Amino acid sequence: MTVKEILSQLEALSNEKVRAHNVKYGAGDNQFGVKMGDIRTLANKIKINHPLALALWDTGNIEARLLATLIIKPTDLTNDVIEQMVKSERFSQVADWLYSYVIKNYPDKETLRQKWMSTDDIMAARAGWSLTSGRVARNPDGLDLSSLLDRIEKEMPLAAPEVQWTMNSTLATIGINFPEHRKRAIEIGERLGVYRDYPVSKGCTSPFAPIWINEMVGRQEKSKK
Repeated sequence: MTVKEILSQLEALSNEKVRAHNVKYGAGDNQFGVKMGDIRTLANKIKINHPLALALWDTGNIEARLLATLIIKPTDLTNDVIEQMVKSERFSQVADWLYSYVIKNYPDKETLRQKWMSTDDIMAARAGWSLTSGRVARNPDGLDLSSLLDRIEKEMPLAAPEVQWTMNSTLATIGINFPEHRKRAIEIGERLGVYRDYPVSKGCTSPFAPIWINEMVGRQEKSKK
């Protein structure tokens, strides 16, 4: 299957409501408005195809890039290529899939994490904090959590919205997983107030760090009973 054929299939799956939703959340014009489930179905048909994934990414089309993250082979990438991919995409949905399906599974992600934690590029910084949040949860050895909290307390109020989101995730992850830092994490969240008034659908947990932390800790305690 060629890039042209895939773009034609994606266009045929276009949905105006999805397109409008994407625009509302920051997508540009290079999109069709395809449901996530339809993209996953197409990826299952194509299977892993690294060269095709790179070609799809190069189109800049949102759905093509989402599809690319599902059929790419992370171990065949290089640090430079991943960094170019990260910096070239501003739509959060694509950035999240790139992190979840590619960056998180990349063997040298720690090198990228360290580099991106001191970058001025917004999307690379966003990815750096995503990696840091993941490492706090899964492999915290060697991390200075107090210093991370210092940075969050100082930098989050003025950070770009894209970076705030993953920085806030790191704050909540520290508070959830480390009782010795929980009180301070909650205090930072309360004082900064980031996402305090964020609209949340029924049944979903607020991204406001104090609520998020307390909700998840409560669930952990219930599961132990």
